[in-house]
Amino acid sequence: MFLEIEHLTMRFGGVVAVNDVTMSIKPGEIHGLIGPNGSGKTTIFNVVSGYYKPTSGKVSFEGETVSNLPAHKITALGFARTFQNLRLFKSMTVLDNVLVGMGHHSRTGIWDEILNPMAIRGEEKAFKDKGMELLRLLNIEQYANARATSLPYGHQRRVEIARALATDPKIVLLDEPAAGLNETETDALRETLLKIRDSGVTIFIVEHDMKLVMGICDCISVLDYGKKIAEGPCGAVSCDPVVIEAYLGKEEQL
Repeated sequence: MFLEIEHLTMRFGGVVAVNDVTMSIKPGEIHGLIGPNGSGKTTIFNVVSGYYKPTSGKVSFEGETVSNLPAHKITALGFARTFQNLRLFKSMTVLDNVLVGMGHHSRTGIWDEILNPMAIRGEEKAFKDKGMELLRLLNIEQYANARATSLPYGHQRRVEIARALATDPKIVLLDEPAAGLNETETDALRETLLKIRDSGVTIFIVEHDMKLVMGICDCISVLDYGKKIAEGPCGAVSCDPVVIEAYLGKEEQL
């Protein structure tokens, strides 16, 4: 399998945030992770991306155990991540924020600045061209030279996604990318995420907007109080009585 989470448990003192969770994310799919607030979704993301070390269980990527690796080494394997709260560089332009994500791809060093300046300029141009390509993918290329934090909130979300994609990831973890977006922005985000999936990048997404989740996900895992209570295609999950009760109450449906 592509990304395997096996019997994952995460404790913080006496609190069990994630309790014996197992799931598989297949390559080339959009896999949703949903559940009420406090159900352990972001904790799983933090373990998968190397910010937390699991209390027990493991995470494997393309057959290699990664749950004991630091975040930067996991990133180097092909992971990218966005967060619930925006983490843009406030004084930088949109394009420069994206270029930051390409830093680890640089093949030139300090001696090249002295001995081979043409190589530096060539690499800079290649990075900028790639950055603009990502901005076009996210439909924000017209803001390339604007200060990132001057953009509307929905566009800032797109800048963060573009920066994540700039690392050339195999899989991108999106933590509530539709948070704070209006309906029009969410519809645009839906089309963008499908484009990203179609470009060959696997998406693992935590999201509360059920219309978005049900419209894009190939598979959904559902958490409640740290435990996985359901998993499967959108149609099956949305009709599962256990999910309906946990998420909305017995009288409603997703």
